[in-house]
Amino acid sequence: MLTTLVASSKGGCGKSTLVTQLASHWAQAGQHTAIIDADRQCSSFRWATLRPDNVPGVLAYEGGRKSLSRIPADTQQLLIDSAAGSGVRDLEPYLEQADVLLVPVLPSSFDLDATLRFIGELQSINRIRRGKLPVALVANRLKPWTHASQDAVAQLAEQSPFPIVAQLRDSQAYVLLSALGKGIFDYQSEQVRNHQQDWKALLRWIKRQQR
Repeated sequence: MLTTLVASSKGGCGKSTLVTQLASHWAQAGQHTAIIDADRQCSSFRWATLRPDNVPGVLAYEGGRKSLSRIPADTQQLLIDSAAGSGVRDLEPYLEQADVLLVPVLPSSFDLDATLRFIGELQSINRIRRGKLPVALVANRLKPWTHASQDAVAQLAEQSPFPIVAQLRDSQAYVLLSALGKGIFDYQSEQVRNHQQDWKALLRWIKRQQR
């Protein structure tokens, strides 16, 4: 089982988007996929309960560390949607279980500052410092044609010790599909395939961590 922890000290940065889209990808690939939603809003949990019968199901559990013991033995992909505004202490129940840690960040000065502080805290974690827990950043809700997004990515790349493994464009598709319990990987239209391209580098990076 590969356990992916998605965390940030900044609320509203797109943690649940990462969790649900990755879940839809792995479910469509035929892998047994589960979500632990530790966030109060329970967005990922609700998304899983909304999935219609014509797409592969995703198990979901509300709550924190107690849910870890409820994961079925045949689970191949486990995603943990941590609470909004989590600090290192809040993440402790999951850090030993995680195989990879993803940190989403939005292209604004407030979000960049908060993320860089959070990254500084992550560097104090023993498993991360020893290279035993790979960490990657995901630039989210970008408008690639704007200088603001380009500058934000450049600043993040310059100041972060961890790689930026994906740049996801800002799109209403994520909002609309989430309300249906679906993800972009549940469709194969040309427009949706363009969005899927944004995820390829992230999926390759996660796959390399399984070796």
